[in-house]
Amino acid sequence: MRILNLIAAFLISGFVFNAFGQKSGEENIKTFKIAFITKRLDLTSEQAEKFWPIYNKYEDELRVLREANTKILLNVYVNIETMSDNELNDIVNQELAFRQNELDITKRYIPQFKSVLPIRKVLKLFKAEEDFKKELIRRMSQNNR
Repeated sequence: MRILNLIAAFLISGFVFNAFGQKSGEENIKTFKIAFITKRLDLTSEQAEKFWPIYNKYEDELRVLREANTKILLNVYVNIETMSDNELNDIVNQELAFRQNELDITKRYIPQFKSVLPIRKVLKLFKAEEDFKKELIRRMSQNNR
């Protein structure tokens, strides 16, 4: 399921970037995400001012990690039939390490989020991120019809 989400995200981002140009597509998505999460968390202007710089650093770290992992996975799916069992075993271990690194990043940022937001809003952030992904996919699907 995770792989399907990754592939869907790539396809969707490709459609968005082609439709709006890469720079404006990225900016449109980022603007939409900021508005979406701000609304879902019901951030005050003071909370938003403190929250967004932390969240942007968090997302930057995750993006670097995910981009590296995506390159590995794309190579695997292209070459999976010709790879040895040892190579595939290494990929499984890399995927587990990726997931652990993703979790470690999140765990490292939780105290920072809690320092600027009430715990209820920190918890709502996880749901808001998932809902944002679903909403973005829904909108992209509608735009491509």
